[in-house]
Amino acid sequence: MPLLNDMEREALLLSLGVALRSVLWSLPPAIGVAWLLTRRRVPGRLLLDAAVHLPLVLPPVVVGYLLLLLFGVRGPVGAWLDAQFGIRLVFTTAGAALATAVMTFPLMVRAIRIALEGVDRGLEDAARALGAGPLDRFFSVTLPLMLPGVLAGAITAFAAALGEFGAVITFVGNVPGETRTLPLALYAVLQSPGGDAAAARLATLSLLLGVGGLLLAELLARALRRRLGR
Repeated sequence: MPLLNDMEREALLLSLGVALRSVLWSLPPAIGVAWLLTRRRVPGRLLLDAAVHLPLVLPPVVVGYLLLLLFGVRGPVGAWLDAQFGIRLVFTTAGAALATAVMTFPLMVRAIRIALEGVDRGLEDAARALGAGPLDRFFSVTLPLMLPGVLAGAITAFAAALGEFGAVITFVGNVPGETRTLPLALYAVLQSPGGDAAAARLATLSLLLGVGGLLLAELLARALRRRLGR
């Protein structure tokens, strides 16, 4: 007898795909925002910092509702995407990835920011004195030194994305095969008579994935720090 039935495997694969897309979409902006918050004194820096971390303090349902207002078919961004490119995010896998990306974005920014604050600026100054330009300094000096934080933030965000529920169900609903990720599948079986066994399997799977992601993030960060001699 298989450990997971077809619905559960579908939810698992969908969760992994949504989490991966959310991390790939949000990692470059997270690096850029962390750089701005750490190395640049831009106007409105305090407001930017607050806006980045807002999903951490808002109820996920509120975040999903705000996404619905912005990216729904009648929202300013959603209506434009639909009219110009025929793209609809509501009730789609792409919308689920957007919702999880918004919710996990602060985790990535925070981890990258901490790593960036630990980079020795003297090394960057030395590279500047040797004639390296800003991009050359970033990719040859800064990025390798902050890589443990980047990977730790990305993996932590991936693990958190696997468990996102409130923003996803509010923005894109609970559509089987399209937006029903593991947490939504767990919710669905809890509402069904005789779903206790399936709920236990899905809860155990979610727990294992979350713990595994956190352990992997820590192990990779330690390995990279040892390699970099830090």
